[in-house]
Amino acid sequence: MEAEARDNPPGGVEAALSCFSFNQDCTSLAIGTKAGYKLFSLSSVEQLDQVHGSNEIPDVYIVERLFSSSLVVVVSHSRPRQMNVYHFKKGTEICNYSYSSNILSIRLNRQRLLVCLEESIYIHNIKDMKLLKTILDIPANPTGLCALSINHSNSYLAYPGSLTTGEIVLYDGNSLKSICTIAAHDGMLAAIAFNSSGSKLASASEKGTVIRVFSVPDGQKLYEFRRGMKRYVTISSLAFSVDSQFLCASSNTETVHIFKLESLTDGRPEESSTWSGYMGRMLMAATNYLPTQVSDMMNQDRAFATGRLNFSGQRNICTLSTIQKLPRLLVASSDGHLYIYNLDPQDGGECVLIKTHSLLGSGTTEENKEKDLRPPLPQSYAATVARPSTFAASTVPGYSEDGGALRGEVIPEHEFATGPVCLDDEDEFPPIILSRGSQKGKTKQS
Repeated sequence: MEAEARDNPPGGVEAALSCFSFNQDCTSLAIGTKAGYKLFSLSSVEQLDQVHGSNEIPDVYIVERLFSSSLVVVVSHSRPRQMNVYHFKKGTEICNYSYSSNILSIRLNRQRLLVCLEESIYIHNIKDMKLLKTILDIPANPTGLCALSINHSNSYLAYPGSLTTGEIVLYDGNSLKSICTIAAHDGMLAAIAFNSSGSKLASASEKGTVIRVFSVPDGQKLYEFRRGMKRYVTISSLAFSVDSQFLCASSNTETVHIFKLESLTDGRPEESSTWSGYMGRMLMAATNYLPTQVSDMMNQDRAFATGRLNFSGQRNICTLSTIQKLPRLLVASSDGHLYIYNLDPQDGGECVLIKTHSLLGSGTTEENKEKDLRPPLPQSYAATVARPSTFAASTVPGYSEDGGALRGEVIPEHEFATGPVCLDDEDEFPPIILSRGSQKGKTKQS
């Protein structure tokens, strides 16, 4: 979930951030600037704590953190073909790899690390950084669009499969085999994202009017949402909530849309005996006799909730997270701010902006200082609607060279996969990867 900011984005506002990304479970935010990079914790609404910052590598345009571990991957404009992997708490470089062309994006989970170039994708084993596979001859992908399931037990990968249409290639990063091709959109792809379990995949085309959700790995269409009809937009990010009940989408407009993943009949039993319910059933039946384009439009769900931004035309990314036991909408923007909204999971509607953090300054804007003096906003829903994250931070202080737990340690159930355990700040890296290497000229062809 990453965005590279443009130096002169639409609207004439200079980009303060060169890139920004949420980590896999949305507990951390990483930003890159001309001076270096910073990592922030997202455990509190009122406080934005900086976990780490470095000015050793200037002009950073890719920075990715592995969950809440000390592993961070960085790429800079000074060396755009080189990936650097660091253990930031120890202040050590784990390794660096060079590639044949500029790195466009990087994705990682506890099992795999992906490096996406314009016409190839490199799949590494994150335990020892060994190159497992190089997917060659993919359609030109100048934006580095790709997605990786954060569920390391499957490590599904998705990337564009066509230069002219919105085809998605679904690939298994564990078995290193293609699974299927999904005909997702008529137009070219703009955004794709997996849910936390890797069982669903969302997509949007360059038109930005329709967002679709498919089942994984069979590629069947599950949901179709209409973002709007009046104008085409550029979708900049898609993100599921941890429980996969909601999907948010941000674009170059001033509105972030949140959709609820439920069937058309869910929550509407009272309509069965009413006049509106009768007409609704008649309209649904009529769609069987209408042209496909018309019936598709009638079957599309609209946004369940929206978040209003005070700007448009700036690069941004959004995500849904649980902070302090309540569901929140988070939006990071290239102007150097993080916006936090309350989301009502029962009634939806317009999300309430409750905090704006500066990512380059002290973390609190002047606007927030004034807000802090006001009485707290009344909440229209109880704290019992909060959904705690299903991703518990690992407490494992280390693991052996073969990826297993050290003697006497207890691993959470979700760590019993073949990959390395989630590393926290006390974790050790296997000695095998504590060395530098070059990947140039050492690739496996698909």
